[in-house]
Amino acid sequence: MLKTVLKPVYQIYERWLWYQIKNGPIPKHVGIIPDGNRRWARHRNSSVHEAYLQGYKKLKEVLIWLAELGVKDVTVFALSTENCDKRSSVELNTIFKYIKKGIDELITDEYIYKYKVKVRTIGKIEKLPDDLKLSIDRVIEKSSAFKDRSLTLAICYGGRQEILDAVEKLLLEYKKGELKNIMLDEDSFKKYFYDEEVSDIDLVIRTSGEMRISNFLLWHLAYSELFFCEAYWPEFRKIDLWRAIRSYQRRKRNFGA
Repeated sequence: MLKTVLKPVYQIYERWLWYQIKNGPIPKHVGIIPDGNRRWARHRNSSVHEAYLQGYKKLKEVLIWLAELGVKDVTVFALSTENCDKRSSVELNTIFKYIKKGIDELITDEYIYKYKVKVRTIGKIEKLPDDLKLSIDRVIEKSSAFKDRSLTLAICYGGRQEILDAVEKLLLEYKKGELKNIMLDEDSFKKYFYDEEVSDIDLVIRTSGEMRISNFLLWHLAYSELFFCEAYWPEFRKIDLWRAIRSYQRRKRNFGA
């Protein structure tokens, strides 16, 4: 009964929220930390397999929602270096299975072609199974000509590790004599990252109520706006995304000024 009474009010709120969003600034680059898959499964007495299946389906939805809003670049924290090192082989194989499934479907469904999305990956890709690496190579090749939008998948990724690896590459160039002047600015240092085309992130959305960034793109998050959502990732709704965008729009971004 209560739901029936409140439904018209909720619909009015949705329309108002959508109007506000469409008349405000849309973040160019959104980062997603899709947290809470396993806790969602525990609360529902479901399996880890089902958790990652639903999480994979949710990501497909959210990517389309973001494209419809006009967001140009999206980076998804698919798997951290800590996950790769500490989780069981059984769970990792499940995660790899759905990452591969998602990447293979990017090639066959209309998402990357309709929205002209360039796909790339960052992280310790060499740690991944060979079949997953082949899928990654295929989607990168198929989408390489697109320039309108980008989707970056951070797989076996750590922000600290990326910075350390960048310094290691820089020092190696210096030792080889390829780098004559080690004095750097931010732009010249970025070329040593996993992919120098990855831009700074405007808005980071993390689900499951956890209020931390967990080693996600530390360099690129220097001036990011953060939005923490209570919903577990498989439960994330379009209105949750709208609230995140509206929260971003209401903030004054000073970039240290």
